[in-house]
Amino acid sequence: MEKYIVRDINLAPQGLLKIDWVRAHMPVLNVIRREFERGQPFAGVKIALSIHLEAKTAYLAQVLQAGGAQVAISGSNPLSTQDDVAAALAAAGINVYAWYNATDEEYKEHLLRILDTGPQIIIDDGGDLVHLLHTERRELAGDVWGGCEETTTGVLRLRARERTGDLLFPMVAVNNALMKYLFDNRYGTGESVWAGLMRTTNLLVAGKTVVVFGYGWCGKGVARRAAGLGARVVVCEVDPVKAIEAYMDGYQVMPGEQAAAVGDIFITVTGCRDVLNERHYRRMKDGAILANAGHFDVEISKPDLSRLAAARRVVRQNVEEFTLPDGRRLYLLAEGRLVNLAAGDGHPAEIMDLSFALQALCARYICRQKGKLEKRVYQVPEEIDRRVAELKLQSLGIEIDVLSKTQEEYIFSAG
Repeated sequence: MEKYIVRDINLAPQGLLKIDWVRAHMPVLNVIRREFERGQPFAGVKIALSIHLEAKTAYLAQVLQAGGAQVAISGSNPLSTQDDVAAALAAAGINVYAWYNATDEEYKEHLLRILDTGPQIIIDDGGDLVHLLHTERRELAGDVWGGCEETTTGVLRLRARERTGDLLFPMVAVNNALMKYLFDNRYGTGESVWAGLMRTTNLLVAGKTVVVFGYGWCGKGVARRAAGLGARVVVCEVDPVKAIEAYMDGYQVMPGEQAAAVGDIFITVTGCRDVLNERHYRRMKDGAILANAGHFDVEISKPDLSRLAAARRVVRQNVEEFTLPDGRRLYLLAEGRLVNLAAGDGHPAEIMDLSFALQALCARYICRQKGKLEKRVYQVPEEIDRRVAELKLQSLGIEIDVLSKTQEEYIFSAG
């Protein structure tokens, strides 16, 4: 089997520069790398990663490799892979199977290639690796000690398998760690979505009405950044508690069809499908921009948009114009895929430093707990969550108070 499948191995020097840049801005992962180099916790262990293949992910792969792991990696979205970064990893001896704009067939083939290396640990983003290990590569599942899941969508898919008793190996829900969703989902998504959207469209946000579908932690971040850029923000929700929270945070709350008539920019971040569909398109203004920040490209109904359109054309890179019979134009960004990665560089390095530190430490946890974990979904151990927080504070030069013994006894006493 080929050691790598990349678009152009000659792009490696360019990709290495990108990896060097993020390494300089990921101090937590740098500390963990030094620990791994000393302790070699993954000596002889095969780890397969399916995460958006760009520079920050590449550095995580290098950290695992520094700990002794045999690493195989592919992307988790055809439009988020950066060919120069993939080439840089391949040149560094990591098995890489990925390239930008892969077809559905190529994307699946790349995932199957990394599974065929026979991993004991998997690190997944969205659940495609887990799915293949439960279907087409089920015979390999017995060799998997466990894995980590990066996203809300992936955790939902894991919980569904856990409920039916079909989960074949233990998985750690990294997405649910405090040091993940409070920072990655909120600050990372909030900033990277708008960075990708503004770079792609080169249009002003201030003064526009932004409609955010979904007010989970990602939606909170997107809405907050939109308001900071001067937009009027409308939130659409199905959860009454989250709807009230959005209202108390200062945003308008209304049903999607009502919001469709007033919005200028629409961003879906729900983890559900057909969040924007024909009913909404028929009410939208001329020039409305549609972007998705959920994991899969099903939140904005592309079949409905295609069926309604009298004409369509690509007007800018990652911007497709759909002209409706009455002349209104709707603009879909990045094919409805994750706009922050398909049309941008993803979350800032300092944010992914925290998320990937959790991934690295949870992978080591799985190694240490080999054979002791049940076939279910686990939360990130509290000590790992706290360790990442402490390392981040240290990197910032921030000290905090410590409870005295008397205070500890008071707080934790039964009385």
